[in-house]
Amino acid sequence: GDICEPDFIKQLFETEKIDIVLHFAAQTHVDLSFWHALEFTYVNVYGTNVLVAAAHEANVEKFVYVSTDEVYGGSIDEEFDESSPKRPTNPYASSKAAAECFVQSYWERYQFPVVITRSSNVYGPHQYPEKVIPKFISLLQQNRKCCIHGSGLQRRNFLYATDVVEAFLTVLKEGKPGEIYNIGTNFEMSIAQLAKELIHLIKKTSSESEMEHWMDYVKDRPTNDLRYPMNSEKMHNLGWRPKVPWKEGIKKTIEWYKENFHNWKNSEKALEPFPVTEPFAQLGGP
Repeated sequence: GDICEPDFIKQLFETEKIDIVLHFAAQTHVDLSFWHALEFTYVNVYGTNVLVAAAHEANVEKFVYVSTDEVYGGSIDEEFDESSPKRPTNPYASSKAAAECFVQSYWERYQFPVVITRSSNVYGPHQYPEKVIPKFISLLQQNRKCCIHGSGLQRRNFLYATDVVEAFLTVLKEGKPGEIYNIGTNFEMSIAQLAKELIHLIKKTSSESEMEHWMDYVKDRPTNDLRYPMNSEKMHNLGWRPKVPWKEGIKKTIEWYKENFHNWKNSEKALEPFPVTEPFAQLGGP
């Protein structure tokens, strides 16, 4: 079903005994959001509104809205905590920030037990290859170059999939209604360094010139935040910390894509430097 279909969502809550909602459904790819801002607004803001309204009507016990560190905007040295202002710099992050406001209003107005999470970049097996780690892995496994936007100096924090699952389970159990939780990791690397790391692991080379051969610098996206440093003390106080070291997580991820890349529908399209998509049909909105 689709979160943008109110009748379907209403029927779902009426016929199923739903006591907890984890709301992950979203349009998520930053590059795509610049070309399809309307679709991102429709799905991420309107869809969230439909879902939280239906969940409230059904009296669910907890509604967890899965947001992103990108709502804070970029920062070079300021570490964001949950009270930091939202300054999104792309349509994806803007739509997530707006949706957060709708969700939070249900706590303010009705004391409906909502919780918001903002997490770092998640990676691991099964991720659609438009995201940077599976994209670079898949390109290299096909003897193609990593396409790096702009300088490649943008830094990102990467969190392994099982660690973020543990965080959501912790929030379900311990998260307090009306609160926001940063789910972050101190592990951070630049996109250029990420490419080199993957080239080293997949192409078995440590030579700088050989590594450069596998890197293709393309034009940058319209805005590209430099860093998203987050303070996750609040989650640590609930008893959660990331456990999977980078070396272990990336090894498992590389192995999975070696076997499974071609199971993705339209996977080749996802490897282009910039999105190749069909136009959004839902222009009339609801």
